[in-house]
Amino acid sequence: MIWKQKFTLEGLNEVSKNTMVTHLGIEFIDFGADFLLARMPVDARTIQPMGLLHGGASATLAETIGSVAGLMCVDDINTKSVVGVELNCSHLKSARGGYVYGKVSPVKIGRKIQVWQIDIKDEKERSICVSRLTIMVLDR
Repeated sequence: MIWKQKFTLEGLNEVSKNTMVTHLGIEFIDFGADFLLARMPVDARTIQPMGLLHGGASATLAETIGSVAGLMCVDDINTKSVVGVELNCSHLKSARGGYVYGKVSPVKIGRKIQVWQIDIKDEKERSICVSRLTIMVLDR
């Protein structure tokens, strides 16, 4: 198990209230020993004018779940925090409706730097976006 903080899905969703996360409809829906899963609707909040999932919405989903995963892997959230320093997104396929699902897994969890892989898929398990997030762990 990679998690150093105890958390629940309800708690993660509660902390996200009144932020961009809830504005875009992002919900944490599952986690395991080494992954966290969230979903985001493809609707008026997350599409671009052509009716396709906006790349910025995919990037927001990736950065959101990667940052939350990173924070859950620090020793003490009272003395440490995390910030994204680089996000790379490769948009592979479009989505027009339903939900997309982002699954984050660690590449490296270090004391100062973390790297996370985020795979975003549609409801038919087709790859929509592949992202890599680099996070810096900071003293508060």
